[in-house]
Amino acid sequence: MAAITAALIKQVREETGAGMMDVKKALTEAEGDVARAKEIIRAKGIQAAGKREGRKAQEGTIASTVVETANGQAGYAVELNSETDFVAKTPKFVEFSETVLGYAVKADAATVDDVLAAAADEGTVKEAVESAAALFGEHVKVGQVAKIEGPHVEIYAHKKSAEMPPSIVAMIATDEAGAAVAHEAALQISAMGAQWLTREDVPAEVVESERRVATEKSLAEGKPEKIVPKIVEGRLNAFFKENVLLEQAFVKDPSKSVGDLFKEVGGQALSFARVEVGKGEEA
Repeated sequence: MAAITAALIKQVREETGAGMMDVKKALTEAEGDVARAKEIIRAKGIQAAGKREGRKAQEGTIASTVVETANGQAGYAVELNSETDFVAKTPKFVEFSETVLGYAVKADAATVDDVLAAAADEGTVKEAVESAAALFGEHVKVGQVAKIEGPHVEIYAHKKSAEMPPSIVAMIATDEAGAAVAHEAALQISAMGAQWLTREDVPAEVVESERRVATEKSLAEGKPEKIVPKIVEGRLNAFFKENVLLEQAFVKDPSKSVGDLFKEVGGQALSFARVEVGKGEEA
């Protein structure tokens, strides 16, 4: 059994928003297993809606582009973070983010490490970003990075307000037929934040965790044991409809799913990515 330290309690509190005593009880029941403790908290319905609310949000912008390739198109998105939105919305910062994106495309970068190691006009992108801190008077860093490929790639860049640069970028790769509804799908990704393309893409351990939570929650609600499996399957299906892109209700017409949207044009969605400012790992 892992020691239940103050640091461990603090970690779980930050990640769930639950109260200290609830976290301590969950960790004790889970014998110090953080993942299991989080499941217990969810099953008991005590996870706060304002998860990680107290943690400082990172500011910045996301530069993105689509380029032609030998096999179709490739979409790139690079998040560049600053400490304040005051810096993030300045023309120089936005211009610098586009410059970093250009380096990333030239290096065919698909990860943060790829971008940092990419060649800049002088030295590497890592060195250019470090130098930019002096120019902007704030800590500047490369945040999330995404790259997708396919016959067609669509990008939607969302601004939370007119004076701010893009804070959410959604990209989707489709076949040629799917290009007809790619823009609608990109809007959906931006608004609804799907995590996986199909339910087959959801990791087995995630499905198993959701199944355990649903089972324990159903039993805690006093549901008869004989109908619990059916209730659990219903809750799992609800989880898929919330988190799987092709199973989500289409926001402009909830009577059909995003998958139906592609079926109507005989097309396929191949992959997607969503990058939102401040949602990556803090550094």
